[in-house]
Amino acid sequence: MSRFRPSLVAATTLSALLLVACGKEEPKPAPTPAAPPPSVEIKIGHVGPLTGGIAHLGKDNENGAVLAIEEANAAKIKIDGKDAKFVLVKEDDQADAKVGTTVAQKLVDAKVVGVVGHLNSGVSIPASAIYNGAGIPVISGSATNPKLTEQGFKVTFRTVGRDDQQGPAVANYLATVNKPKTVAIIDDATSYGEGLANEVEKTLKAAGIKVLPREKGTDKTTDWKAVLTKIKGKKPDAIFYGGMDATGGPLMKQGRELGIKAVFAYGDGACTDEMAKLAGEAAEGLICSQAGIPAVAASKSFLENYKKKFNVDPILYSPFTYDSTMLLVEAIKKANSPDPVKYLPELAKISYNGASGKIEFDEKGDRKDAEMTIFTMKAGKITPVAIIKSGKSMTVDEYIAMSAPAAPAAPAAAPAADAPKAEAAKADAPKADAPKAEAPKADAPKADAAKK
Repeated sequence: MSRFRPSLVAATTLSALLLVACGKEEPKPAPTPAAPPPSVEIKIGHVGPLTGGIAHLGKDNENGAVLAIEEANAAKIKIDGKDAKFVLVKEDDQADAKVGTTVAQKLVDAKVVGVVGHLNSGVSIPASAIYNGAGIPVISGSATNPKLTEQGFKVTFRTVGRDDQQGPAVANYLATVNKPKTVAIIDDATSYGEGLANEVEKTLKAAGIKVLPREKGTDKTTDWKAVLTKIKGKKPDAIFYGGMDATGGPLMKQGRELGIKAVFAYGDGACTDEMAKLAGEAAEGLICSQAGIPAVAASKSFLENYKKKFNVDPILYSPFTYDSTMLLVEAIKKANSPDPVKYLPELAKISYNGASGKIEFDEKGDRKDAEMTIFTMKAGKITPVAIIKSGKSMTVDEYIAMSAPAAPAAPAAAPAADAPKAEAAKADAPKADAPKAEAPKADAPKADAAKK
């Protein structure tokens, strides 16, 4: 029997090995990655002139919208239970009405749910018909011609005042402070320039001031010598120009070269530091207006965040395009939907505290109780000297002191959504180091009356 023992041992060993092998645990498969949370992409358009003579203003407006979109995405907003990703679709309208309607249709075709823009009234008015036909809300942060919101389009809004408020404001300031007996008025033949000049003329005539027959240029005119020579012979005490800084700067420079000593006054389109570059030392002492608060009076958080992101200070209307963009975001949150049909009613009745103050719209889509600001050029910088609100004229410091105590109400969050971090930033008081300047308080225009 001994000869069979090795075979038995071998068989036993093999059986044991097989048992061990059969009992060995197989490696567990890698866990399946969790599916990403559902998300929704929400496109918002911005349009302004990014090329041409006023591209600096268009870029300033675009920057405001870019900053708002960035902050909205950082807030990780949920819409209908989905992570919302806001995307800004940028277009250049070249400050041209035909181009403006073309890019408006392009945005409609791109399925944007709302639009911020356009900068110019002459582009905003025809483009608004495109958005109205598509049922897409559009908010301008800079177009001031009354016709924009007089068309009856329920999708059209603006976060600045109107020219029938701005015109009386700058005209009354000119009449009260400078007391001209004769005024020459020139416009650039655009909806904005001519419309604003008309409002200034009406106010000056109502004050008993002689207004010379209107002179005209275009939004491309840079050689004003013939017009100015004609005006010089009539010896006006003041010259008002309805147009943008790209044409208004050469007008003032050439006027001084011809020996015209009249006060030059402008609307918001030429109320920029660019005037000092275009007109040189001749720009000193000009008067101009803006249909809103000055950029230096915007919320402290906006000014700081803008400077941090773009390494420049805002020029003119970027606080208003920032707010326009945030208003679209806020209305979408309130409706819990990016569908314009659903969020438009929320936008129309919104009450919102933004970088440019409290914003509510009237039945036409105009901003209620919009401020007006008067500036002068001082040492090469456009400096605010008076802010007019509810018919009261005050200095910038007085306005900031009045505005600072009012903290914005927290916005209503969409269901299952965290409140955006950007809203906390808006609670900051406006910047407190704005320049002091005295302004007349007697004959300030009443904005509510002008709006009617």
